[in-house]
Parts: sequence; C-alpha cells; structure tokens
Amino acid sequence: MWDLAVPLDFRVAMTSSHIANVMQERRVFPPPAEFVARARIRSQAEYEAMWQEAAADPAAFWGRLAGELHWFEPYREVLQWNEPFASWFVGGRTNACYNCLDVHLGTPRQNKAALIWEGEPGEVRVLTYGMLHREVCRFANGLRSLGVRQGDVVSIYMPMVPELVIAMLACARIGAVHSVIFGGFSSEAIADRNNDARAKVQITADAGWRRGQQLPLKQNVDAALAKSPTVEKCVVLRRMGNSVPMQPDRDVWWHDLIAQAAPDAAAEPMDSEATLFILYTSGSTGKPKGIRHTTAGYSLYTKKTCEWVFDLRDEDIYWCTADCGWITGHSYIVYGPLAAGATVVIYEGAPNWPQEDRFWQIIENHRVSIFYTAPTAIRSFIKWGDHWVDKHDLSSLRLLGTVGEGINPEAWMWYHRKIGRERCPIVDTWWQTETGGIMMSPLPGVTPTKPGSCTRPLPGVVPKIVTPEGNEVAVNQGGWLVIAQPWPGMLRGIWGDDQRYREQYWSRVPHHYLTGDNARRDEDGYYWIMGRIDDVLNVAGHRLSTIEIESALVSHPLVAEAAAVGRPDEIKGEAVAVFVVLRSGEPSDALREELRRHVRKEIGALAQPDDIRFTNALPKTRSGKIMRRLLRDIAAGRETVGDTTTLEDYSVLARLREQEE
Repeated sequence: MWDLAVPLDFRVAMTSSHIANVMQERRVFPPPAEFVARARIRSQAEYEAMWQEAAADPAAFWGRLAGELHWFEPYREVLQWNEPFASWFVGGRTNACYNCLDVHLGTPRQNKAALIWEGEPGEVRVLTYGMLHREVCRFANGLRSLGVRQGDVVSIYMPMVPELVIAMLACARIGAVHSVIFGGFSSEAIADRNNDARAKVQITADAGWRRGQQLPLKQNVDAALAKSPTVEKCVVLRRMGNSVPMQPDRDVWWHDLIAQAAPDAAAEPMDSEATLFILYTSGSTGKPKGIRHTTAGYSLYTKKTCEWVFDLRDEDIYWCTADCGWITGHSYIVYGPLAAGATVVIYEGAPNWPQEDRFWQIIENHRVSIFYTAPTAIRSFIKWGDHWVDKHDLSSLRLLGTVGEGINPEAWMWYHRKIGRERCPIVDTWWQTETGGIMMSPLPGVTPTKPGSCTRPLPGVVPKIVTPEGNEVAVNQGGWLVIAQPWPGMLRGIWGDDQRYREQYWSRVPHHYLTGDNARRDEDGYYWIMGRIDDVLNVAGHRLSTIEIESALVSHPLVAEAAAVGRPDEIKGEAVAVFVVLRSGEPSDALREELRRHVRKEIGALAQPDDIRFTNALPKTRSGKIMRRLLRDIAAGRETVGDTTTLEDYSVLARLREQEE
C-alpha cells in the first residue's frame, strides 16, 4: 500500500555485494481522473493483461500488432532468435517512410499538419502530411539522380530544419541507410563517422542558428570531406543564404537538385531486417560505435510506444525538444509520431535565445499539448527562475515527459507543480540508443507516479536486476539492469563490428542484454535507475549510486545541479567528489560545509562528499548528459582521455581544471 502523504525519505542500507539503496521516495501521484477517462489505456488490469501476453508469447503479441503496419509482402515468421542476433517479421517487406507518410494519404490526415517548424530567428513553416510526402518524394528522386541506391550510406549533418526530416525519410523511401550526425560536431567527428560507415553522399547546409550565432556547417563538412574518401557527392541546403565554396562535380545545391524532380516516388519494398539507419554513440574506448537499427521491428516499436506512452490523440500538438542527431529525435520526432499520425513541433535553436522563456513562448504560441524534454533542461529552467514561466499561458499542456537520464525528485516536483500545474501526468521514460524506443515508463492513464522512478516496463519488455554473477537481487537492492527477452526495436548490432556487439552487450550476463545501467526495484514493482555501471562509487567497501548522492544535493534550495564521481583514496578506496552548480548564492567554504551536512543528514555519513567544487556549468554531451568520465579525470588530477567529440562546451573543462588544487 502506498503512503500518499509522506515526503522524500532517505535511508542507508549498505552491503559489500550489492549497490546500496540510500533513497526511498514515498510521494505518489495517481493519474488525474479527467485524464484517465479519455486515455488509450485506462486501467491497471488492461496494462497487466498486455504485459503478461507479451511476456508469455512475444511472437503472438507483436504479430497481432504488426497488422497496423503496411506490408508490401507479408512476413513468414514473427521472430527468429539466434542469440545475440534477432530477426523480426522474417520474410516481410515494408518501408518505414511509407508507414510515416503514404498510409495517411487519402485520409483526413492528408491535410493535417505533420510538422510545425519554428526557426531560432522566429520564422514558422507548416507542412501537412500531403506536403511532406511531396517534398520527401522530390528529394528521394534527387538522391536517386545522384546514384544513391539501396544499402548506400548517406551522411546527414544539418540544423533542425524540416529538410533534415525530409532527408531522413527520403533515404528510408529509397532504401538508403542514413547516418545523422549532430550539427554541433567537429569536422574530425564527421570524418570518423563517414569513414566508419563508408558514406557515399553527404547532406548539409550552408549554416545553422544556435544562440544567435551561425554554425559554419558547410565549412566543417568541407574539412571533413577532405578526410572522407568514400563520399562522392555533397548536397547543400541554403539555410542562411551565405556564400560558401562549392566544389565542382561534388557539391550540389538542394534547390537545384529538386528543381526538376517529380513530386512522386515509389517507396522501395524493403526487407524487414534491412538496415534503416546507423546512429553513432560515444564509446568508452574513444571510438564511437555505430548502432544499427532495421526497418520493420523499429517502425512498429516506435509507433506503439509513442501511442502508449504519450496517449496520442489526433488533436494533439506534440513537441519533443531533442535534436534529430540523437536517438530521441529519430524515434520520437520522426518515425514514431509520424507513423502515429501526430502533429510534431520542431524548433531549431536554444531554449534561452533570445531569452530564457523561449520554450514557454513556443508552447503558448503553438498550443502544445504534449511536452517531452530532458532533466538537464528542466534543471536549467529552475536555475533561470520561475518568472520566465509565469509570463506565459501553458494551459494547453495535458502531458509532460522526461528523457535522456534519470530525473532527481526535486526537479520532478518543480516540473509537476510549475509546468504541469499539478494536473498533467509526467511520463519519466527510460531507454537507450540501443533499445530503439522507450522500455520503461508510466502509462499516463494507468500508472501512479513516484518522483524519480521510470515505474514499470512496457509490454514486451522483461527486465531483471542482477549481480555481476547473474543472480537476481532482492527488492530494493541495486544491481545491473538487464533485459531477458528480445523486443522489436532492439539494435541489430554495431556497424561492421559483430564481435564488439557480442562482448559489450551479451557476454557479461549470459542470455541477457546488459543495459550498462544500475537499477533497483521497489516493493511496488517500480524501477529506479541508479546511474551507469561505471558510475558506482566504492567507498570503504560500500557501493554507492551517484544519482542518489546527486538527488540529495539538488534537494538543497541553493543547488540547481550536481554531479558526483569517485576519486582514488588510500584509505577508503574511493572518495566522493561532487561538482555543484548553484541556483543562487555565492560559493564559499561555509556553503561547502553546509552541503556536506545536508548530504549527511539526508543520506548518511558514508555518502558525505570529501570534495565539493563549485562551477558555472557541468561538461555535457550535446544531448544533455553529464560526462562523468571527464569529471572523474579532473577529480583524480588525470589528463582527460578518450572520446570527447560529444562535449558541448570545451571551455567548461578549462574552467574546471583551473580550480584544481
């Protein structure tokens, strides 16, 4: 039985063989009755029946749902599982672009807005499903005229403009494999990814906007293509109208390429297991790894999870604030929402340009009803101040979501109260680039939520929490989070490196996919992510989760954000070092001691930080994740090593190093 009144409570339960659970969140928020009355899935019994059906007979469950996709040729078998390689919907032929666009033609959705785009300077463009279909077909024909064929890799390095979505869908339409590279990456990062993928064509723009500055995209691409020998052609979108060098016989303007292109192009019937895209994610070895996703299973999984988790309705205006350079953009801006027939908002720029209320302004202007963003962004909103929110009418919102990392309970409560006005369910989603789509999340019309918990697994997802030896842990004990059976959206491997795929994901815990995350499961069956496996601290023989130390720090009224890491200690093995961003107040020795006392009070003496460093910002990837590996190097006094191509702002590292004692 849940206690709906008791607030956040921390406890210490340290053992040497398990990750200690030092946080117990007791606040519970049932779904609002008004939301439940109209929800797609509206009862615990309905959820349980779906979950049990999928766990007991995944082939029957997913085979039934696969009827929602369009098939050029029917599949012969739902699943072939040759561990660790899965084949879903074997023998079938479909097309991801067709399932996003063509299925809506001839229906009322043909004239419905598919994309509402706002540029950082303020321009707005709206593309209906019919218009988007025509533009995708024209560009698909343009790519074909450049010699792009099924299986060729197309590298995409663009700002967040509609043409980025058009390029992705055009590749899918003709059976080319797209590799989207975030528009903030360096030329070296582009070249590394192009060469690993053996890209044939590059797509870019003259430039893009970010915080009022122009990102020199074509300039970066030119430097990258000097080191990308497999790239034969480069298509350039005129976003700014800048004069940029165009290399004869290689470079072509987007508008010239489509000038004579027909507005219709047949979608290629693709094998269910044909590669849809590669998406590179940073690896601990310093070499980014290309995660490979395929056509049918990914299409079905993103569509269904989008409908389940966001409770999508035809009248919704849905905004996921991610960039298409990340998996969230692939799955929950492009393939999932468009397959579900949603209206999707896309914004080009930063949340604090020209002022810190830009997101709230967009929600008010476009009457956004579903808002899906990152905990990092939420903590920034808190730091900037409530007055930016108070200026705007957010009454159109009916559902909030979080993605990218665990959200600390106090940030969850601010989001619930200030943005949701205590009437919008929050779906705290856990998933990864590798999983393709959401794996654990509240269902907004079913699940009572607990701040900081991703709650329960979705149908088709069978998680376990185990020790490094593979033994399941007890309730409220931390361990490694693994997945026990295949699911349609799962990665099919690492591009060109099957051995690395086996070793990284399937070798440590036999017959289970290793997520790389620590987690615990509470007495109500709710899952709590406790950080990455390599983010566990071993203090005096006790294993502590960094995310719980950080949550304790952020519960202090002066702290906006915190990151905890370990550094070597001769006596304790590891000491706790934390990096703190203040919401208000000034750094001081007195505040350091106050924060130490606060953590000791909230958690216990063992988790009390040995080092506290104040900083204006934390080193993060461009998707908003804190780069704790770099912080560990700084805390230990080591030189930074490994892959830093995803770092958002290198000046943060320089400022942190200046503080070293």
